[in-house]
Amino acid sequence: MRVLCPRIPLLYSLLIWQCGPFQMGDWLKWALVTVIQFGIGKRFYIAAGRALRNGSTNMDVLVALGTTASYVYSVCALLYGAVSGFWSPTYFETSAMLITFVLLGKYLETLAKGKTSGAIKKLVELTPATATLLVKDKGGKVVGEREIDALLIQPGDILKVLPGTKVPVDGVVVWGSSHVNESMVTGESAPVLKEIDSVVIGGTINLHGSLHIQGTKVGSNTVLSQIISLVETAQMSKAPIQKFADYIASIFVPTVVTMSLLTFFGWYVAGVLGGYPEEWLPENGNYFVFSLMFAISVVVIACPCALGLATPTAVMVATGVGANNGVLIKGGDALERAQKISHVIFDKTGTLTQGNAKVTTVKIFNEMDRGEFLTLVASAEASSEHPLAKAILEYARHFHFFDEPSNTSEFQAYSEQAKFSGWLHDVSDFSVLPGKGIQCSIDGKWILVGNRKLLTENGITIPSNVENFVVELEESARTGILVAQDNIVIGALGIADPLKREAAVVVEGLIKMGVKPIMVTGDNWRTARAVAKEVGIQDVRAEVLPAGKAEVVRSFQKGGSVVAMVGDGINDSPALAAADVGMAIGAGTDIAIEAAEYVLMRSNLEDVIIAIDLSRKTFARIRWNYIFAMAYNVIAIPVAAGVFFPFLKLELPPWVAGACMAMSSVSVVCSSLYLKRYKKPRLTTILEITIE
Repeated sequence: MRVLCPRIPLLYSLLIWQCGPFQMGDWLKWALVTVIQFGIGKRFYIAAGRALRNGSTNMDVLVALGTTASYVYSVCALLYGAVSGFWSPTYFETSAMLITFVLLGKYLETLAKGKTSGAIKKLVELTPATATLLVKDKGGKVVGEREIDALLIQPGDILKVLPGTKVPVDGVVVWGSSHVNESMVTGESAPVLKEIDSVVIGGTINLHGSLHIQGTKVGSNTVLSQIISLVETAQMSKAPIQKFADYIASIFVPTVVTMSLLTFFGWYVAGVLGGYPEEWLPENGNYFVFSLMFAISVVVIACPCALGLATPTAVMVATGVGANNGVLIKGGDALERAQKISHVIFDKTGTLTQGNAKVTTVKIFNEMDRGEFLTLVASAEASSEHPLAKAILEYARHFHFFDEPSNTSEFQAYSEQAKFSGWLHDVSDFSVLPGKGIQCSIDGKWILVGNRKLLTENGITIPSNVENFVVELEESARTGILVAQDNIVIGALGIADPLKREAAVVVEGLIKMGVKPIMVTGDNWRTARAVAKEVGIQDVRAEVLPAGKAEVVRSFQKGGSVVAMVGDGINDSPALAAADVGMAIGAGTDIAIEAAEYVLMRSNLEDVIIAIDLSRKTFARIRWNYIFAMAYNVIAIPVAAGVFFPFLKLELPPWVAGACMAMSSVSVVCSSLYLKRYKKPRLTTILEITIE
């Protein structure tokens, strides 16, 4: 303080004014630093005390030790000078500057960490604050509209969505037609056509036409709210690799304190024994002060928090980046397992294929009328949720009424209300036999609709002409569905489900990445092999029941492989849960999504590549973070301990050590933020990905 003020005579004279046993400058330094040490620095004492009570140690313990040592020594030196008249230099400024730099570092770290959760902020901002509610009279006619708070929307409310505004909640279009930009939720850039009965997602933007929607999910039940909840949960979870950092941090502080004591006694004993010249001592200093400054620097410069930040900050950024690209990651453990994936098992229907099955062939083997046959089969399948059942319902409806449903949601609404439509038969004793088909009773006749296994297990013989017809369907990558009435085969249907256009490229890309693709399906072997050949998959498992899919997953895991399962239906949920990494197609069922660790919102197989690629890049970044943190401590601690002082006169004053320690944490966070520059592989570049 005196050094800063010689050119200000009045202030300088005030500082050297003798006030009791001390000069005024000493009183001021003591008072000001006491406020900083126990006022501003109170948080370090509280946190250190809490850690010690819990039997652990952390950075706060080191900061409290270092600053207290500097403060206590300065007070003792001041009091000793007042009593003996021998004035040793004080180091109050060391304590104050240490606390200042550490808090500055924490502030910068907080700013940087705030950017890692930017994805959640963006998602929250998607929700509009208000909505336009349509008011109807008792007859259902719109008589007015009013603006309401979006939080007041209830399921069943009819809402008006103008061009350029956001859809307030999840719902179904009841009037109008428009294109909606869903990229902020699904990551898919192309606008999606929305017509009557189309499903809309809250937070998406209506582009051109006006829409009237009926709210179906509000509040925490909306897709957007669930995405936010998933991202928040993932960002708070710990990856297994974090256990390594926690273990290092748990032994780090005691080790550093021990090294600090060794540094102090090493320099002090060497000085007393004449191991180094007195010229090395500071002005008016002594061996004790000289040794203490090295010891304090060692305590302060060691930074366990940089190790602690290496994993969670990277996980926070990666989950946010994934959400922005339509890939929801449910936790750090899933993110870590995904980078080790060696096998990816694909379900066929709705995953490799579009899930938009169409009946292409109908063959009747008795005298039954075609319309009567289709009505019989549609009646039997009306209560099933299987995609093939919906295809049969659609075909039968089109045959009878010459109209075609416009989207899947209409199929669902239709199948639920089909029994009230008047043209379907009443069904009793309906049951689903997973992996085989369905059985029921219609007008007293026992009906079976399914594959060969269903019929043979019920003792029904399949004639050779029927078998030949089904084989022909299967060899052309179509699924043959057999229909039996009272133990006699009466017909068959051929159903085709087109492959997703990106399926073959994604399979080839996975092979380039060193990941083996496998297809597992409940379909027959001929159809399975035909589909697998089209996409380039060599390993095929067919005629597998839902429980059997989980067994397939476990069979690969027994060899030590890390297995991912990609599926969309209820029948895939056991395998998704059994896999090391379950990836659910976003358009799939809620049960499948609940069982999986990754949700692919766009229902695009390219996102499997993105999920694995993002995971690998994230953990490459985490490894770099550990290298930064460990290298910092390995290099900085010897410098702070004065190892190079005898040769290079290189030393780190405690306040410089504090600044370095603070910046080490900031550097690790900034390293994690580099993941925000992640660019997902494009379809044209997927094949260029190779094993690193």
